[in-house]
Amino acid sequence: MRIALGCDHRGFKLKQTIMEFLQQSGYSYHDFGCYNTESVDYPDLAQKVGDGVAAGEFDHGVLICSTGIGMCIAANKIKGIRAALCHDTFTAKRARLHNDANVLCLRGEEIEVNEAMEIVKTYFSTSFEGGRHIPRLNKITKLEAG
Repeated sequence: MRIALGCDHRGFKLKQTIMEFLQQSGYSYHDFGCYNTESVDYPDLAQKVGDGVAAGEFDHGVLICSTGIGMCIAANKIKGIRAALCHDTFTAKRARLHNDANVLCLRGEEIEVNEAMEIVKTYFSTSFEGGRHIPRLNKITKLEAG
């Protein structure tokens, strides 16, 4: 599985921890930045990750900003992206099971590292359930077309 990673300055620390986990778990990943804690604009990183996932270059993306909200909004503007802002393992599991999310969005602040890592592990260990959820995803795809 290939993972695209991106964060703004407020998600930098958590992204570093996630990269360590991905490497130890044998996942392939590409870090689109940012690469330090200097201020950057989160939509730029969301676009890089989202474009890579939408083009099929990556299987999933992970985006992190202060709250996760901005990254999620920006990523979901890209056709083919189903970004989910997950606050716990329940939402991470459902994002994959029911929504076939392809981008995990996380908050980089006000979250314990262990809690964030449980969310990441749950997201990557859960597969799309299919079945009754496929017609719903088809409706979302139709919404993208306008």
